[in-house]
Amino acid sequence: MSGAPLLARTLGWAGVLPLLPCVAVIWWEVSPWIETAQIAGGLYSGVILSFLGGTWWSIAAAAPAAEGRGMLGWVWCAAVIPSLIVVAAGLWWLIRPAEYEPALVTLAFSLMASPLVDSRLASMGLTPRWWLGLRWPLSLILGLATLALAMG
Repeated sequence: MSGAPLLARTLGWAGVLPLLPCVAVIWWEVSPWIETAQIAGGLYSGVILSFLGGTWWSIAAAAPAAEGRGMLGWVWCAAVIPSLIVVAAGLWWLIRPAEYEPALVTLAFSLMASPLVDSRLASMGLTPRWWLGLRWPLSLILGLATLALAMG
């Protein structure tokens, strides 16, 4: 992570901050706020997951081979999947509000698995050298925090 630009590191870690109060509410069992913390944390996790898809879309669009179909087709598809996961999780939550765990667990594991796409992009030379050093820890922390919300 030390190779990442300071602004990227700072903003990346700042992106973890909104989930911390939500997890704190769960950890300390602040009863009147537990459901609110789960909803807020789930929404934020969904926003971040969709943001990652947008990042992959941008990487594919900026790649030298973007005009061709070949090797980047999977990136375009992968870029759309996070938003579809978020919508599916949100619909689950709307249809079955008392059963929030599956939605949060889906978001959590999707966040934790997201660097696998980044790893493939890095192996293709489409990301900066420091990219994975930033993506792995941030995604794992956000995923684990979201998982903690599911256990609340």
